[in-house]
Amino acid sequence: MKPESTLATALPFEIVECLKRSLAEDIGPGDVTTNSIVPADAVLRGRILAKDAGVVAGLDVAHAVLLQLEDQIGFIRGVAEGAPVTSGAVLANISGSARALLTGERTALNFLGRMSGIATLTRQFVAKVSGTSTRIIDTRKTAPGLRAIDKLAVRRGGGENHRMGLFDMVLIKDNHIDFAGSITAAVERARAATTPGGLPAWGPRSATNLEIEVEARTLEDVKEALDLKVDRILLDNMTPEVVHEAVALNGGRAILEASGNVTLENVREIAETGVDFISVGSLTHSARVFDVSLKWTG
Repeated sequence: MKPESTLATALPFEIVECLKRSLAEDIGPGDVTTNSIVPADAVLRGRILAKDAGVVAGLDVAHAVLLQLEDQIGFIRGVAEGAPVTSGAVLANISGSARALLTGERTALNFLGRMSGIATLTRQFVAKVSGTSTRIIDTRKTAPGLRAIDKLAVRRGGGENHRMGLFDMVLIKDNHIDFAGSITAAVERARAATTPGGLPAWGPRSATNLEIEVEARTLEDVKEALDLKVDRILLDNMTPEVVHEAVALNGGRAILEASGNVTLENVREIAETGVDFISVGSLTHSARVFDVSLKWTG
């Protein structure tokens, strides 16, 4: 692979490393087909085309994939990142080393198709709650090893990211609560571990400024969490009617997040309760890959 380009290094480190791993997985010791058929000095030109209607995300990622193989790849975007497109739209015109383009084609299109699929579904959810104060966020239900990619696609579709991992928020879920015995016991343990002197040895940053979110399964859970003055409460699998009651009970004291079985059909009703966030796992675990293709022009 070539030295990192300016474009590649502008992407987050986690994404650049993901691109490298993906190329290594596909190429292994070498592209035996391309290298046996295509002369080293051959050049190609082509177009990346949309074969679906939706939202485009990941053009810079696709470009960065190809630049890992050849730093003189031409890549002229036909549309802006995050733009809505129809089937047949030219997403980019590319040119350069035929070997690099043929070898990197599938990996580049895989990223572009996955990210555009996530962005397309995210945009649909965001549109459904338009006009309310509710914001759409993702979850940790991402493809293993692709979290940075998946969450970038959510942002480009108009959504927002929840926590990136287990390290940047204390999220006390049902299993934690059941293990501790109660919400109160779980929160007290978390607070004891994230105060000066009780800091656990898991990471370089201080945990004293981390938000604490508690999963609530009932309105009684909501009351208990509010009494503890936690930062956020996750309303798990509650009906819109119960979410509305929780919003009234909360009175703006904590940030409220609704989660569980959220669909395009019911997300508007949930948003109209006045909840702050709705987290949607399907943004990343069930988005249909956006169909893209590369057609050679010469």
